[in-house]
Amino acid sequence: MKMLFNGEWVDLPEKRVIRNPQDGSEIDTVPLAGADVMKSAIDYAVEGFERSRKMPTHQRISILQKAADLIQERHEEFSQTLAKEGIKTISEARKEVTRCIETIRISAEESRRIVGKTIPFDQMPGSENRFGYYIRMPIGIIGAITPFNDPLNLVAHKVGPAIASGNAIIVKPHSHTPLSALLLAEVIHEAGIPPAILQVITGRGSIIGDVLVTDPRVRMISFTGGRGTGEDIMKRVGLKKIGMELGSNSPVIVMDDCDMKLAVESSVSGAFWAAGQNCLHAQRIIIHDSIYDEFSKLFIAATKAYKVGDKLDESTDMGPIVNDEEATRVENMVKEAIDKGATLLTGGKRKGTFYDPTVLENIPDTCSLASDEVYGPVCTFHRFKTLDEAIDIANSVDFGLQSAIFTNDLKTAIYASHELQCGGVMVNDSTDYRIDAMPFGGIKGSGLGREGIEFAVHEMTEPKVVCFNL
Repeated sequence: MKMLFNGEWVDLPEKRVIRNPQDGSEIDTVPLAGADVMKSAIDYAVEGFERSRKMPTHQRISILQKAADLIQERHEEFSQTLAKEGIKTISEARKEVTRCIETIRISAEESRRIVGKTIPFDQMPGSENRFGYYIRMPIGIIGAITPFNDPLNLVAHKVGPAIASGNAIIVKPHSHTPLSALLLAEVIHEAGIPPAILQVITGRGSIIGDVLVTDPRVRMISFTGGRGTGEDIMKRVGLKKIGMELGSNSPVIVMDDCDMKLAVESSVSGAFWAAGQNCLHAQRIIIHDSIYDEFSKLFIAATKAYKVGDKLDESTDMGPIVNDEEATRVENMVKEAIDKGATLLTGGKRKGTFYDPTVLENIPDTCSLASDEVYGPVCTFHRFKTLDEAIDIANSVDFGLQSAIFTNDLKTAIYASHELQCGGVMVNDSTDYRIDAMPFGGIKGSGLGREGIEFAVHEMTEPKVVCFNL
């Protein structure tokens, strides 16, 4: 595929081969842009912003609505592309495409809701003759750096709000999964977006990503990815707005009064959706001592029934890890935990990029699996006797994206919701529950700012005060 550069589809002599992580087969190629191309893209984005900031609201709405309709018409094509280049099964991919359509539709709706407010200047003595208001203005060029695990919808979560709020945006998609981002750009281009308001530049992050991050004309960096990369960006970004979603080590608390069937089914899904390569992955399952054995038995049985295999097989529950390097990293994290005394309850086997759904207990605090994000199909069991003990376990890591609690007691749910240190608490749902309209983001090492269309639009705009001395 070609990349979208200043309103044109451009190819380059140097290519990157995009491979299916399942078997290494070639899917397509994309241009491998250099620093000079990214610099030129920013040059054009300056012109693109002059167009976007003057674009009437009805035009933004029309473009986004038409783009959503075009994705709907090509739903299966998008799903197949997403499943082939990434780590999701075809069933998971179809759900992501459906969410992407919703994300773009919500973005169109939010275009008409960017409003200001009158200010009573006469509250200050001497300002009796003054009248005014504030409006929200687009900030300029947005640099978006996106991950491989949701290669379509997480791009839409940056592109949709940027267009809705009158900004220009340059997307640098993950090197392993650029095709879904390019398909999204294709439909938005077909929907009538003017040149250079949206550009998708493919290449090595260390080269083109560095230009995007450090150029002072780029007024905001919206990054979703690993904490290490996020911290590196923070050191180099300069004086501009930052939005970062950096993952988590999400806890699920299972109380003794829970709906057992719901808790097991939801937690298994949360642990192994997208082979655990999910920022909301249910990594730590914290179970009341009185139901620990029963929950463990049911959970492990459901885990062993999970079908791992061909992503395009309709009956497959879980696909591969993104590449051999990441699969080896997950394998080593599990091995370290076992070597330090953890008990393997099921799984723990790797074949190429496939890693079996894995459950461990008795996790020592000294192993990386206890405190870091595993980003793979691995979860750990922990016992507790009191709710405060469970909350202490949940809050013990330097992450705070989303947490979950299963209970039928309202007082328990409310208390836990206030005490858990995170950006969202799911009651009687897994940590990986999310709708695209809600504020989404975390605290501590999980990032800065919030996504979710309304909240991303707020991040991508600034208030401007207008005051009249009458």
